[in-house]
Amino acid sequence: MNTQQKNKKQQSPRRQALSLAWKIFLPIAIGLAVVVWLFKREFNPEVWHSIHFDGRVIGCILLAWLFMLGRDFGLTWRFRTLTDRQLSWTKAWKVDMLCEFTSCVTPSAVGGSALGMIYLNREGIELGRATTLMMTTLFLDELFFVVSLPIIMLIVPYHELFDFGHGGFTVGLQSVFWGVYAVIFVWTTILFLGIIVRPHAIHRFLNWLFHFRLLNKWAKQVDSLGTNMETTGKELRTRPFIWWLETFGGTALSWSSRYLVVNALFLGFAPAASQIVVFARQFIVWVCLMVSPTPGSAGISEWLFTTYYGDLIHSTGMALVIALFWRIISYYVYLLVGACIMPGWIQQGIRNKEQDKH
Repeated sequence: MNTQQKNKKQQSPRRQALSLAWKIFLPIAIGLAVVVWLFKREFNPEVWHSIHFDGRVIGCILLAWLFMLGRDFGLTWRFRTLTDRQLSWTKAWKVDMLCEFTSCVTPSAVGGSALGMIYLNREGIELGRATTLMMTTLFLDELFFVVSLPIIMLIVPYHELFDFGHGGFTVGLQSVFWGVYAVIFVWTTILFLGIIVRPHAIHRFLNWLFHFRLLNKWAKQVDSLGTNMETTGKELRTRPFIWWLETFGGTALSWSSRYLVVNALFLGFAPAASQIVVFARQFIVWVCLMVSPTPGSAGISEWLFTTYYGDLIHSTGMALVIALFWRIISYYVYLLVGACIMPGWIQQGIRNKEQDKH
């Protein structure tokens, strides 16, 4: 090995560390910039002075943290079930944290599942099976959103979700929400047909569709998707009902717990707000954030939350305070935990490669 190769090898961990630091710094910078801008524009110091951190408020903040732990327990439980208990609770939690960290530092459209199969593979799951498992998690998450909407619409009046003022904002919110939901519905239908009902037929149809000139550049990726759907389908069609109940139960628990974080914060800072409307609006928020172009929806989350929930509090300043606590609990903590876990994960990968060479 020559000197240049040695230097390159020595710089590799440093470059990885710098890349990791930059990925953490960027969403934090975006989020803080928007928060500062919102505080400067909307915040009244009297709002902060009106908050009394008594037992009720502190208790509700702790309850919000408890719900976030419920979210992590649900996904850890799901990873354990998906791998037939092959992953220990610690390893399943580690995979969950790494996936969440990936979500924090990538645009929301990419999501934490983008590297999920690599995280599972590092914990001892064969790569092909890991890809199948991550496709299963994708299907379960999308299925939860598709099933939840009709229930939400039956319980909460439509005007409480959209027609509450703010003119152009509500019109734009409706357009984004229904557009994204339509895509989710179509995508979930394709996954259901391609995994559960007719995987081979859907694979052939997708290959035929993407051989047209306008779509041909994605033909290779779509063929890989079809192959993964067929492989996933072979495994899932043999699963018993109790397995489906566990995996979907973990999915529902994780998403519901994530929503309930906001309910707990409203209970502490704005107890007069309708709890069912607060919960239902979280569904709208998360669907809209799926198309956010910023890492972890940084900046957009704070602005959307403050604007969307302001009418329930009649104070944009208080909505901003709640948004700040919400993002600390549900986002910035995962950046911190991921930043602690990721360097060790990278070093483990380097050691494994060195062992393979010898």
